[in-house]
Amino acid sequence: MAHERAGTTALSEDLVDLSQLVTAYYSRVPDVSDPSQQVVFGTSGHRGSSLDSAFNEAHIVATTQAIVEYRAAQGITGPLFIGRDTHALSEPAWTTALEVLAANDVDVLVDSGDRYTPTPAVSHAILRYNESGPAAKADGIVVTPSHNPPRDGGFKYNPPHGGPADSDATSVIAARANDLLREGISGIKRVTLAQAFAGSVSRYDFLGTYVDDLPNVVDLDAIRAAGVRIGADPLGGASVDYWDAIAERHNLDLTVVNPLVDGTFRFMTLDTDGKIRMDCSSPNAMASLIAARDRFDISTGNDADSDRHGIVTPDGGLMNPNHYLAVAIDYLFTHRPGWSPTAAVGKTLVSSSMIDRVVAGLGRRLLEVPVGFKWFVPGLLAGDLGFGGEESAGASFLRHDGRVWTTDKDGIILALLASEITAVTGSTPSQRYGEFTAKFGDPSYARVDAPATREQKAVLAKLSPDQITATELAGEPITATLIEAPGNGAALGGLKVTTESAWFAARPSGTEDVYKIYAESFHGKEHLAEVQDAARELVSSALESS
Repeated sequence: MAHERAGTTALSEDLVDLSQLVTAYYSRVPDVSDPSQQVVFGTSGHRGSSLDSAFNEAHIVATTQAIVEYRAAQGITGPLFIGRDTHALSEPAWTTALEVLAANDVDVLVDSGDRYTPTPAVSHAILRYNESGPAAKADGIVVTPSHNPPRDGGFKYNPPHGGPADSDATSVIAARANDLLREGISGIKRVTLAQAFAGSVSRYDFLGTYVDDLPNVVDLDAIRAAGVRIGADPLGGASVDYWDAIAERHNLDLTVVNPLVDGTFRFMTLDTDGKIRMDCSSPNAMASLIAARDRFDISTGNDADSDRHGIVTPDGGLMNPNHYLAVAIDYLFTHRPGWSPTAAVGKTLVSSSMIDRVVAGLGRRLLEVPVGFKWFVPGLLAGDLGFGGEESAGASFLRHDGRVWTTDKDGIILALLASEITAVTGSTPSQRYGEFTAKFGDPSYARVDAPATREQKAVLAKLSPDQITATELAGEPITATLIEAPGNGAALGGLKVTTESAWFAARPSGTEDVYKIYAESFHGKEHLAEVQDAARELVSSALESS
């Protein structure tokens, strides 16, 4: 049930008190015996709020020190690129990290203009530095909780491959950080911010390097020649200066719809649950841009660190992320002659099967992996994967010449690609998707939550196929029961069940006492509801038998 004010502009009572938030960052000391106050790396780093004692100075001191020790153990001796987004806790956490890094004599590169730095710009910088094959490899940190509410902070580590750290790295970093918290952080070396800048901290032009390189990944000439009118909404995030620079340097008809930056994000419309959340895939969070869609040929949104994208067209409004991924894949693999003829398409197991049908039509190989962009990193880095995308509106793809662009999600190039598609084909991405439904069918897709205890979630994460005794799903024979990803054999941390025209996947939530049911049917919404009901029964039966 949507909140009564979902899609309406935030009111004063919806805003976080920034002074309280920052004060809590410095004053509250986490209780490491409480799991909710420990350092925990999810698929996109450690996240939490200072108001909950889950993202405080102590966490960042300990986590940064753990990263220093990890990179030393791995022989990573090059510079560390660090960026931050516009969340209120990002600035103090960025400062704390610099003080610890400099005290440990780590060469650190920060933005030359003291600007906010999108996640893809950090990934791009790491890869650019390492492409020449230096003995001393670079890595990076991005201070961001992504699309999370304004009260949250986030801190993630990108190794020399430029993408999200895998669990082998994050488990070591998190364990060491929590050990340091237990021991007390008073022994960890720090210098003042002034000493850091006088020492091992140097400047790097993240914006210029990234923006000037864009013609090598997106056909900006085609966009300019077609006169595509673009409206870009950073949603108050780190891409705000980037969109201005893209418009100016590449002479595009591009308007930054909302150039405001405010740690309360008071200009946002409330998300479905009534919270402020910079989710560019949410119709409620994107309500303002959707209302203005007739002003532009293509309107786009990004979340706070610009690793996600939202695409709005005059004819279709806000596109479902799965729909746009399918359109992007079809376009790229028919308009990138410089890519390897064997380059594959990467999707997560909870992404739409429309992608499977599009990829089959292209005659390309599909790489289906568990949730998490980290699974696409090796393929993108090697050029074996032309595109990798998640249903949560995060994706990246190769340069025109088939080399890697970023190994982290890039909401900026996915936003620009929508304009390229419009310029080159004469159709908007939503119109292109309409052509797909006529050819491949029109799937109905949804995600719902079901209650589960911590113990039940642990069981779900380790189910075996033989615990699923059903032979049918919503009236169709089950064709596969998966606990490992077909693309790489990695554990799903849950379950996926497929039929000829439908599927569901169940995964435990990492933060709530629920499990998530993703489901899709090519037989319409009523059949989708049957699939969801059957999924609940099937999972409940498996949990009870365990």
